[in-house]
Amino acid sequence: MMLKSTLAITPMEILQNAEVTFEDGVIRSVGEVDWNVSERYLIIPGFVDTHIHGCCGYDTNDGSIESLLEMSKELVKYGVTSFIPTAVTASKEELIKVAKAVAEAMKVQKEELNGARILGLHLEGPYINVEKKGAQNPEYIRKPDFDEFMEIWEAAEGNILEITVAPEVEGAREFISKVTEMGVVVQLGHTNATYEEAKSGIYSGALKATHLFNGMRSFHHREAGVVGACLESQQVFVEMICDLVHLSEPVIRLVYNLVGRERMILISDAISATGLEDGEYILGGLEVVVKDGVCRLKSGALAGSTLTLDKAVRNLVKIGIPFKDAIYMATQTPVKPLGMGFIGCIKPGCKADFVVLDKDLKVKEVYIEGKLIYKG
Repeated sequence: MMLKSTLAITPMEILQNAEVTFEDGVIRSVGEVDWNVSERYLIIPGFVDTHIHGCCGYDTNDGSIESLLEMSKELVKYGVTSFIPTAVTASKEELIKVAKAVAEAMKVQKEELNGARILGLHLEGPYINVEKKGAQNPEYIRKPDFDEFMEIWEAAEGNILEITVAPEVEGAREFISKVTEMGVVVQLGHTNATYEEAKSGIYSGALKATHLFNGMRSFHHREAGVVGACLESQQVFVEMICDLVHLSEPVIRLVYNLVGRERMILISDAISATGLEDGEYILGGLEVVVKDGVCRLKSGALAGSTLTLDKAVRNLVKIGIPFKDAIYMATQTPVKPLGMGFIGCIKPGCKADFVVLDKDLKVKEVYIEGKLIYKG
């Protein structure tokens, strides 16, 4: 099969009058051709959301195969073709239930893929610092426990891709080393770590920062803290919630100018309220009030978002980030720490996951493995 467009972002290159051929769900060739079309539209790789709790009334912590598959179906209308469902801090029993549901949902998708691809599980906690808990339930925050982690790992059938850890808590450094050796990407987050403590976690194998600035010790010119350690360390990728609420425009531009598109990852951190009206919702057993699309605990603390990656890209363009780089940070950068070069790109050998955008950068069509999944 073949797709043609007036413009394609691979996202490494920009192609004029692009032609992409694919077979059996895999891209076979990419090139530029001589053809005319009256309507202008754009093909980009499918977005990859590596930190999302839920959307449209469904939540990862439901621990339900049905919830995960429904999330998968809903996410495509926002251009997401792959995602990592993210669980917040909870009891061991609940996390085991979530892990089993993720493993089973992935099996269902192997038989028939009708929505965004579930890549694995992200555990945002429970081994974090209660001082920076944010919208995490303090009742279940605890010290790193490798034996407990292995129980959750086995329930997930090895499909835990990421875990957020506070590097300063007792036993964290040893835990980070062990899970890193297993191939799990460790993220530093919900942490009050000093610069030295954060660097220790990075030296132990941590590779990402969980929603940079949020749920972290603040940057100070005499104590750079975890923010400074992550920005300085060239091997560390930084997650950014670009809803223009969690982070101001100047801060987004500052981080982009400092680390570039190669290390900055766009995430949604979306909760179940995404795509729904304002009101009251639950996140990890905590009550969340959504007003004007902004999610907060009753204490006033931010509690995830209602952001989607297509909106995040438009926000970046709005504040002056080059469009090509905005696409790159929503497609290619997210898969780099995961070693999943077969998605997030338009080149031979990659999955035939495409999003067709109109001139206003709104999602018109979504293809997953060459199959038209969504038409707006």
